[in-house]
Amino acid sequence: MKTPAEIARTQRSRRGLPAAVAAAALVLAVTACGPSATSRTSAAETGQDTGVPALEVNEAAARLLPEPIKSTKVLRVAIPTNEPPTQFYREGTQEMTGTNPDVARLIGQALGVKVEIQVANFDSIIPGMAAGRYDMTVSSMTPTAKRMQVLDFVDYMQMGNSIAVAQGNPRGIKDQKSLCGGKVGLLTGSYQLTVNVPEYDRACTAGGRDTIQRSEFQDTRQAISALTSGRLDAVLADSPILNFAATQNSQIEIAAKYDFTPVGVGMPKDSGLVKAVSAALSAVVKSDAYLKVLGKYGLESSAITDARINFAQ
Repeated sequence: MKTPAEIARTQRSRRGLPAAVAAAALVLAVTACGPSATSRTSAAETGQDTGVPALEVNEAAARLLPEPIKSTKVLRVAIPTNEPPTQFYREGTQEMTGTNPDVARLIGQALGVKVEIQVANFDSIIPGMAAGRYDMTVSSMTPTAKRMQVLDFVDYMQMGNSIAVAQGNPRGIKDQKSLCGGKVGLLTGSYQLTVNVPEYDRACTAGGRDTIQRSEFQDTRQAISALTSGRLDAVLADSPILNFAATQNSQIEIAAKYDFTPVGVGMPKDSGLVKAVSAALSAVVKSDAYLKVLGKYGLESSAITDARINFAQ
């Protein structure tokens, strides 16, 4: 019988990506503007009650798991933090909660494995998976053609963009077209930064207006602080996060909500996980437990009924 250390070494080697794929994954992280936080395991995964509804094991999905995860019965899931209601620590604890950790736990239940949540900055997640540190991510990541060069995706919920402005909307921002020439806060590595803003800039230039002045932040709390202090005209980020922030902070309001599209669970290509996760999520999104999890955070409207595989946005 192998020792725990030997099993861990075998698991890491089997889950690692080929060098070419790892290099491609690192290319996707070039938008990083600061040091990544050290990955750490949420205290919620040490036996505490996470408050997630019980879900039966889907035996057919569990049989599709790759052998390393079948043997360890552990799924290492990378998730950012500081972004309620999608992921955050319960006040005064190191227990991770929110829609993303809870959906990850539902997937784990469906597969009959323990979910070990690893907290990491968003822009470090894809390189981390390339290095074999994580098996998958549930981090509101939008499937894009570029990300799908190195990751497989399975849809698990939908969300849109929101534009937050200072209370009273002093600049009169009505939609994304109003962002031309403005100072806009964005999350490092986000879909808004890497896909939306380049598209908006092209429209600004075509209309004879200045492009967006970008400022990058590791989480929306930092961006909102810059907004309320007058350093930004707006913050562009995922709608659940900014909508929730606006209910907690009377100094900001939501100027626009738009572009509701699915986000997906991401996992390295050729890891052998996509079939198992797809089968598990197909059962999860049809369950009462899934609707209860989204309802707990006021995101019932984000529910989907079809867990599509590799559907690029």
